[in-house]
Amino acid sequence: MSYDAKHGTKVKLRSQIWFDNPDDPDMTALYIERYMNWGITREELQSGKPIIGIAQSGSDLSPCNRQHLVLAERIREGIREAGGIAMEFPVHPIQETGKRPTAMLDRNLAYLGLVETLFGYPIDGVVLTTGCDKTTPSQLMAAATVNIPAIALSVGPMLNGWYKGKRTGSGTIKWEAKKLKSAGKIDWKEYVEMVASSAPSPGFCNTMGTATTMNSLTEILGMSLPGSAAIPAPYRDRQQCAWQTGRQIVEMVQADRKPSDILCREAFLNAIRMNSALGGSTNAPIHLIAIARHAGVDLTLEDWETHGHGVPLLVNLQPAGEYLGEDFYRAGGVPAVAGELLRHGLLTPLLMTANGRTLQQNYADSTTTDEAVIRRFEHPLLPSAGLTVLRGNLFDSAVMKTSVISESFRARFLADPADPDAFEARAVVFDGPEDYDLWLRAWEAGLRFAKLEETLLAWRDQPRRLTRTDPRYAPERFRAVKLETLLRGPLSPGRPVIVWGAGPIGKGWARALGKAGRVVAAFVEVDRRKIGQTIHGAPVLPVERAHDLGGALHLAAVGQPGARARIRAEAARLGIVDGRDLVAVA
Repeated sequence: MSYDAKHGTKVKLRSQIWFDNPDDPDMTALYIERYMNWGITREELQSGKPIIGIAQSGSDLSPCNRQHLVLAERIREGIREAGGIAMEFPVHPIQETGKRPTAMLDRNLAYLGLVETLFGYPIDGVVLTTGCDKTTPSQLMAAATVNIPAIALSVGPMLNGWYKGKRTGSGTIKWEAKKLKSAGKIDWKEYVEMVASSAPSPGFCNTMGTATTMNSLTEILGMSLPGSAAIPAPYRDRQQCAWQTGRQIVEMVQADRKPSDILCREAFLNAIRMNSALGGSTNAPIHLIAIARHAGVDLTLEDWETHGHGVPLLVNLQPAGEYLGEDFYRAGGVPAVAGELLRHGLLTPLLMTANGRTLQQNYADSTTTDEAVIRRFEHPLLPSAGLTVLRGNLFDSAVMKTSVISESFRARFLADPADPDAFEARAVVFDGPEDYDLWLRAWEAGLRFAKLEETLLAWRDQPRRLTRTDPRYAPERFRAVKLETLLRGPLSPGRPVIVWGAGPIGKGWARALGKAGRVVAAFVEVDRRKIGQTIHGAPVLPVERAHDLGGALHLAAVGQPGARARIRAEAARLGIVDGRDLVAVA
């Protein structure tokens, strides 16, 4: 039985509809008969103890979450200790660095599968085993939709990576190694060793990428235990947390404490402010807005700038800083950051969390134990570190992560005295991988592109979905434009390149530039599907597919071969310009 706090009455457990329902003896007998076949007894099924699901996201296909296969045993022990019955089941695997061609759709696939499981099976409450990128929002979305008691357990980050005495962070080391390899300073073998050094143990990325961001925001939302987000996967503390989480979910079922009691608008605004203080991912708006929608909460892209842009950056983690996941945990993790924000009035304090206590009760006394890693509010790394929402005739909306714009990048690319904080470049569109490969082979054969030292390279997939009779399908016309406008001269070294499409385009151009003896000093990465969270520069995540046929970028690049795109870091402006005149709207 669970307890309805609002009415002060006991409520029949959901699972009893399956296993202890005298009004439907035929189906009850059928359910009991089949569930007993693996050894659980009728006495257990009809004991009135809550049945707790363990949504298992770990597998050999999902190495970042694989440690959950171990943690599940401690979750089970905690559930049993508190008087519950554990039932573990798999969820759709998601591994960002393993799924080809992309894991873009997998968040929603995992969400749909988990919703059906939670809704259609005898589960009274659930432990969500979160970790790598999309595994966290997909499970929170499902829990919010079905609205049964739920608590998340983060798998935790990997231990710090080290290479030749220096910290190596997930993703960030890849960009550094790529530069060295392109310059001929290391070979392919050392390149792989250098990149692999950042993954010394089980767990997710040890940088402030999407995984650390989303698990930290899950904690501040109130959907996991205080202090649980940042514990490294191999630490004994993580095993202890798994046991405590198992105990807590039983209490939540008994108290009938559901996501709808926790996920309110103020909780999401707290998460926005926390994201800024962390230097968190630009993927966070996409995921939190989706979670909010399934929780029935109104949250918009504009909320991220309105409530988060002025929040200072307190966490010194790569890519915006120096340190890694182990350092973050030892310095105090999410509680230390929450304590700073609470003391300065930036978090709503009296919100309910999974353990039945308020945010204020959980974090009021928390503070940093290492100010090199987690700064005090009075001495931030940056005074304003939130996301900027961009608008213009290139996109209806996009977000820019300003906390990773380094001083060297700003001095080199955003210091035009006539128009500070703006970067302007020629817009060039590749019509899918075949067209891109054509020009890459031309480059490697000795041809040189004109003015690509200041070029925005866009990858547009849409033509492959059109029939050849469609009037919009004319790849030969697009290629003629490129031949006329691009193949005219050498690439100047050390100039910026904006890369649209983080995967093959970034890899291909880095390879080509390396062979040509050129090194691109910095990347501004623009990608509608998944922004690179572990890069330096000014990452921009568009919300609209403006590079598709009929989109603003496509029309400008094809209809006006000399069109240029401009990105403004501070004025919330992003658009196509005509010559020197900016036609984007603020």
